[in-house]
Amino acid sequence: MFDIQEIRSQFSILDQKVNGKPLVYLDNAATSQKPDSVLEVWNKYYTEINANVHRGIHTLSQLATEEMELSRRKIQKFINAEHDFEVIFTKGTTEGINLIAYILTQKLKKDDEIIISYLEHHSNIVPWQMLCERTGAKLRVIPMDENGILQLDVFETFLSEKTKVVSVNQVSNALGIINPIEEIIAKTRKNTNAYIVIDGAQSAPHFTLDVQKMGCDFFVFSGHKMYAPMGTGILYGKQEILEDLPPFHGGGEMIATCSFDGTTYAGLPFKYEAGTPNVGGNISLGAAVDFILKVGQENIQNHENALLDYAQKQLLELEGIKIYGEKANRTGVVSFNLEGVGIASDVGMILDKLGIAVRTGHHCTQPIMNFFNIAGTVRASFAVYNTFSEIDALVEGVKKAQKMLS
Repeated sequence: MFDIQEIRSQFSILDQKVNGKPLVYLDNAATSQKPDSVLEVWNKYYTEINANVHRGIHTLSQLATEEMELSRRKIQKFINAEHDFEVIFTKGTTEGINLIAYILTQKLKKDDEIIISYLEHHSNIVPWQMLCERTGAKLRVIPMDENGILQLDVFETFLSEKTKVVSVNQVSNALGIINPIEEIIAKTRKNTNAYIVIDGAQSAPHFTLDVQKMGCDFFVFSGHKMYAPMGTGILYGKQEILEDLPPFHGGGEMIATCSFDGTTYAGLPFKYEAGTPNVGGNISLGAAVDFILKVGQENIQNHENALLDYAQKQLLELEGIKIYGEKANRTGVVSFNLEGVGIASDVGMILDKLGIAVRTGHHCTQPIMNFFNIAGTVRASFAVYNTFSEIDALVEGVKKAQKMLS
């Protein structure tokens, strides 16, 4: 049974008031709140275990290692990776993409091509621009139409023997648009031998994931958007590819042998996990997976889709509302402006006075904003603990903003 009040009771932070009003937290695409079960695991690590992993024979070190490797196996099952050692702990999506772009440096040369899309977060733009600067490769961008839908017919014309990387997000953080990555992957495989990278930062909290069925080479996501602590994330990579590519960082943990004459590298996953990891955070990421699976991914998706449908319907009943990507297949996000009335940040500040937390601005997607010739949007984004009454509060807050700003 899906019991929204029971779910909300697991998030103590939601009980507070902001500016004298009950907190309505609708900034989940930026970061989700954390259930008590995850915070308890995090606290238990630091109060009962707190030892480094893989490096000690004493009891606490062994416990820490067991718990972190158990978390790795939970995440392996969560994304259906073939092997647990294909799961690399990172600080988040941004580090994961930067890691991939760095280790692919030796695989690209002048005039090779990297394809991304118009819908990307800066974290899936800038690392590839930096790779182009290092290698002389060129960046190509899949265009989108006025609904934010990628033009895959144009994408297909881009594909050639020069294509070495295709990197796209599964869900747009700015608009919530679900991209047809299965079709993108199929077209890429048919026409090239390119590496395929999928940014799952906005899909991991909402969808059932299967990287083997998906057929990508790399998949990255952040823990803090899926009920885990900040500073956690995952890079999945196929075994044969990760074994073929060089390390990212050098130091402890990632070596097999080290001398002044030379160093050999550890096997997967440790080859890509130099230094002391975020042990408590990584263990807590496994606890966040437990939470998601206990609630049920289908339950989460159905509830969040219902929230999105309701929010869009209610907002569109107001005059002067522009929803971006309105006609596209979306999840978890409604991104809008009040046409001719103030700016997004004005709306956000008024909503905050009412206890409603939304995100305003360009959402680290300036190309999207430039496409629509706007400075930014108001973005309300949903999680499993949000309610229809909170949508009602949002709509009433938008009405108040319209009245105050007009």
